[in-house]
Amino acid sequence: MSLNGKALITGGLKNLGAETAKELAAQGANLALHSNSTSSKANAVELEAELKQKFPTLKVAFCQGDLTSAAAVEKLFDSVLTEFGKIDIVVNSVGKVLKKPITEISEEEYDSMFAINSKVAFFILKAAAQHISDDGKIITIVTALLGAFTGFYTSYAGSKAPVEHFTRGDCKELQSRRVSVNNVAPGPMDTPFFYPQESPEAVEYHKSNGMGNRLTMVQDIAPLIRFLCTDGAWITGQTIFANGGYTTH
Repeated sequence: MSLNGKALITGGLKNLGAETAKELAAQGANLALHSNSTSSKANAVELEAELKQKFPTLKVAFCQGDLTSAAAVEKLFDSVLTEFGKIDIVVNSVGKVLKKPITEISEEEYDSMFAINSKVAFFILKAAAQHISDDGKIITIVTALLGAFTGFYTSYAGSKAPVEHFTRGDCKELQSRRVSVNNVAPGPMDTPFFYPQESPEAVEYHKSNGMGNRLTMVQDIAPLIRFLCTDGAWITGQTIFANGGYTTH
């Protein structure tokens, strides 16, 4: 099944967001790619050049902004609707990680984690529910730690956990419009997002828990997102744990 729609990808210029952009472009979707800050401008230039070389007729728009307020999320959706006229797919890959003992997490760090991982996800789901086309697809990236007992990631896994409940409610509210709403929960991914908080020993431990003694790759996850947007459209209200056996949830 090919796509002829318009896709918004938050965090769409690097890592999993960029790989997802390539997957959806290959299926015929035009892209609105969001980044949090202007520091990603070089990534935008590079990604656009790669996409245009492969798909000359592809339309790509870029959006930038901190999405930790409802007004900023609504502004993002308004700009994409102005550019494309409609939104058929929303993929939210925005996230922040923190690895610390709970006894060392400050109130400021807690507020930041929940603002980025929970509040942003909620208001993107809200805006998507208001603005997405019938038969649309909404996907949020969460974490395999939602299926694991572990220390040091309490604020990370905890701030992602509400998204499962947001998604279940949203999917029920949108069933009559045939809009699917899902989460994808990767294992620890081999991206710059993962390494700063991990020691070499911890990296090896994470690898040992995945199939083939490796971390999850963005190339493992982006095709799953594409599937949910095409042949997997009947799947809704789910959190799909795609992590090479890192957790069995």
